[in-house]
Amino acid sequence: MTSPLSTPHHGAGPASPPNGLRFGYGTNGLADLRLDDALALLADLGYDGLGLTLDHMHLDPLAPDLAARTRRLAHRLDALGLTVTVETGARYVLDPRRKHGPSLLDPDPDDRARRVDLLVRAVQVAADLGAHAVHCFSGITPAGTDQDTAWKRLAETLAPVLEAATAAGVPLAVEPEPGHLLATLADFHHLRTTLGDPAALGLTLDIGHCQCLEPQSPADCVRAAGPWLRHVQIEDMRRGVHEHLPFGDGDIDFPPVLAALADTGYQGLTVVELPRHSHAGPHFAELSLPFLRQAVALSQGSTP
Repeated sequence: MTSPLSTPHHGAGPASPPNGLRFGYGTNGLADLRLDDALALLADLGYDGLGLTLDHMHLDPLAPDLAARTRRLAHRLDALGLTVTVETGARYVLDPRRKHGPSLLDPDPDDRARRVDLLVRAVQVAADLGAHAVHCFSGITPAGTDQDTAWKRLAETLAPVLEAATAAGVPLAVEPEPGHLLATLADFHHLRTTLGDPAALGLTLDIGHCQCLEPQSPADCVRAAGPWLRHVQIEDMRRGVHEHLPFGDGDIDFPPVLAALADTGYQGLTVVELPRHSHAGPHFAELSLPFLRQAVALSQGSTP
């Protein structure tokens, strides 16, 4: 299999639009569906792939026989013509009482090691699925931890994950997340420089987060991030409010964003992320793809 570090995995899914963009839907927005039902839904709707959040209901990374379950999933994805990104944003997969805990920044080294183990498992799952990236984020700076210590912990804890990603040929795509230590594109570049710009380290760009807090427009963020893009998440959002919204409910002008994304030459999936809309996941999955395709047509100056 060709290394995703150089060439993203391409399945036999629906034909890509003329600008090369390929769209997926996040399983964290389909949490009320069995994984196989979610896959069938997305294939039927015409998606190119999915963002697979490793969680207790969808390919539990901590349950027995992970390798065998991953192989079965790989066969199913191939049969449906779906490609995949592996995402690691499950809320309670490691700690049933602490959202996104433990993180890479926790004071307890054993807790940090648990998060590292999850990410290394995710890298192996991604390699076995032919995924084009593994997504992760830094976590919130713990109370009483100064910034220098937090950045040192992040660099140290990511080192074995990057080693695994390098060996597997799967990029690690860190996401700037509002409220986290690594919250902005500038923070990503700080980490990249600190680590010596390793080839396996890339960026997950969430378009809504750009609208929420970046000084540049989302389209300008895409252009600035282009060389490091390994994964893209997309949804609507309002300025200054970190709330993932269905398309049309926020402030983002999507045709310029998708035009900028096409111009970067990005070849991975652009994944709809609506985790708080799982109660109506099939409905929003059905609405989201036509919206994105119309925005692509408008970005090209053609009739939707």
